[in-house]
Amino acid sequence: MKPTKEQIAAAAGKTLPDVIAPRLDVLFCGINPGLYTAAVGHHFGRPGNRFWPVLHRAGFTPRLFDPSEQRALLQLGYGITNIVARATAAADELTAEELVAGARILERKVRRFEPRWLAVVGIQAYRTAFARPRAKLGPQEETIGATRIWVLPNPSGLNAHYRPEEMVELFRELREEL
Repeated sequence: MKPTKEQIAAAAGKTLPDVIAPRLDVLFCGINPGLYTAAVGHHFGRPGNRFWPVLHRAGFTPRLFDPSEQRALLQLGYGITNIVARATAAADELTAEELVAGARILERKVRRFEPRWLAVVGIQAYRTAFARPRAKLGPQEETIGATRIWVLPNPSGLNAHYRPEEMVELFRELREEL
């Protein structure tokens, strides 16, 4: 059900539970939930978000999942979390300090759950959160324990830097690495 404007506005600061389990193949990590996503209670829940279509077209899911089916990712070996838990209208509302603090929490989560790959969707947020100003998309040299890190573009509809086909190809590179 589509949330009202009031419900979306009331979602500011809300958090979403992680979709996570031990030893996943990939833990996808968003920057933080948007207000629409927090209002509907499903990761990457805004209709214009390209995460679910890109995930499917890159071969991670056997069909296009609705955000409400997010927990079905666990059976496929995938999960979802965020660098920063609190919902905002746009990721640029987050401070550098929040991103750095979120990265520390994320590192503890990764050490606890031990996914094979942490896939951060958002290069700028990754650069800031992990103090890697020159990081490029793709696999990173750094690890968190035994977990390797892969950086992907942000699938938000607000990120017009990448066409859908380009995003699918970048996500597919990670899928093929598995």
